[in-house]
Amino acid sequence: MKKTTVAVLFGGASSEYEISLASATSVLKNLNPKKYEILSIGITKEGNFYLYEGSIEKIANNTWFQEKRKEITFSCNKKDHGFYILETKELISVDIVFPVLHGKNGEDGRLQGLLELAGIPYVGCNMISSALGMDKFLAHQLVEKEGILVPKSYAFSKGKDLKTILSTVNHLKYPLFVKPIKGGSSIGITEVQEKEQLINSINFAYTYDDAILIEEKIEGIEVGCAILGNQEVIVGEVDEIELASSYYDTLEKYNAKTSKVHLPARIAETERERIKNTALKIYKILGCSGFARVDLFYTKEKQIYLNEVNTIPGFTEHSRYPNMLKHIGISYQQIVERLIQLGLEK
Repeated sequence: MKKTTVAVLFGGASSEYEISLASATSVLKNLNPKKYEILSIGITKEGNFYLYEGSIEKIANNTWFQEKRKEITFSCNKKDHGFYILETKELISVDIVFPVLHGKNGEDGRLQGLLELAGIPYVGCNMISSALGMDKFLAHQLVEKEGILVPKSYAFSKGKDLKTILSTVNHLKYPLFVKPIKGGSSIGITEVQEKEQLINSINFAYTYDDAILIEEKIEGIEVGCAILGNQEVIVGEVDEIELASSYYDTLEKYNAKTSKVHLPARIAETERERIKNTALKIYKILGCSGFARVDLFYTKEKQIYLNEVNTIPGFTEHSRYPNMLKHIGISYQQIVERLIQLGLEK
């Protein structure tokens, strides 16, 4: 029986490069070599693509690029169905690409568009839903039109007059969050307690993106929901982030110094079902497929607000997404297998 050739992409020209290395390490360790021909493709922070043939451990410790590697480029000719090694012009055909890339240039629809042009199946959301999931403001606007609550917010492009920005958000209630519109892992986000802090936070957010979001803080707990599937989906158990600090920043997401994840969330089962139904509705509104983690806020008044949608969520064996599915009996290896099947079905 012919093996399915799976190309796992890791790294990327993104502020979330290191996070991708950790996620990809887990994926590579859980792919069955008896069933799959596994190719590892590393993308440097500068955006160069390489076929990497070294050990998984060197991906984990970020020394992979020091090893012998072959520079490649994906072909947009559908007959090629793969990539070329630039030095030898050798064509390597693949059956499916598994992008384990977080943030800009990997999760935002750009790579997905390239693969769609090339006619290569891939794991996860398509180009449009990836772009929508990355753009927090557009995602909020779309789901709000369908009756789902979102924080009150405004979006501003780089170069917008600061006086205009301050005037526009003047009526918003503090504390506020200032965020890059297209980003993840809480990178570039600042919680602003008073007006005097706003300008510095705006300038900081602009260093990560050419557009920013300023939104009111929702007083409630942060909950998450893992969704797996295309038309027919599986929804994992709802988790809850218990915070000692005021919000779930980058340090807490990946080091958990003072925060704790509760699985299931410490709320009534009927309320967890409401959260699952809301997350599923958002998944469908944005046209998601394959997988996504939908993050929401749940308030004391039992209101549910969208926070954001992660179309390539953190994906180590200990990350929130696989743990929510593990809680209902689906192992990490089964998730990886199912994602490949779902990508080939599309």
